[in-house]
Order: sequence, then C-alpha cells, then structure tokens
Amino acid sequence: MTVGDLYRAAAHANGGQPDAGRHLWAWAHAAGCEQVEATSSTWCYADPATRDAWGSMWADRITGSAIANQLVDSGMASREELEEIATSWRDWAAHPDGWISVLHGEILIHV
Repeated sequence: MTVGDLYRAAAHANGGQPDAGRHLWAWAHAAGCEQVEATSSTWCYADPATRDAWGSMWADRITGSAIANQLVDSGMASREELEEIATSWRDWAAHPDGWISVLHGEILIHV
C-alpha cells in the first residue's frame, strides 16, 4: 500500500471522506444548490523551514499518533513500514530540491 492508500483507508475506516474536496461541487448541485461559486487556494512548502515543518509533522504523525496505532492494529501497516515512511518524509524535507503544493478546493453556496 502507498502512503496515500494508507491514509485513505484509515480515514474511510473512521467514517471520513479524505477526498471530499473533489466532490464539493457535485454534492452542492446534488443537494439542489443553484448558486455555487468554486475557488481554490494552495499551501506551498519549498524553503528549508517550511519543508522541515511539513515533513516533520507528517513523520511524527505517521509514527506517533492515533492513525499510526490504527494502521498497525488493523494490520494495514507494520511499525517498521511506518518508520520507513517517516524516514522518507524527513529525507524529502532535508533535500534542497524538495517541495510540495497542497491544493484546497472550496465552494461558496449562495442561498
């Protein structure tokens, strides 16, 4: 399983929809909303400080949070696999060419 697969599986197991943003437009229309405005914004982590903050946060989250325990307890991942993922986050954060942009889909419903 990829990191994304693990995250989605844990979110679904908790009753969440980790990819909700891509469905917002359709959900609004399906709910009968006629005046829907779609926008987006982004977060970008490219300099050493922001890469370190983002990479460290995910490394810590994947090894020492409720999601880590859930993944191990459910058999979806081992502690060793989660440590490998954390190491990858730290390696990415330390690399001078590392960067990530996180897209946020947003809607405004006018009623």
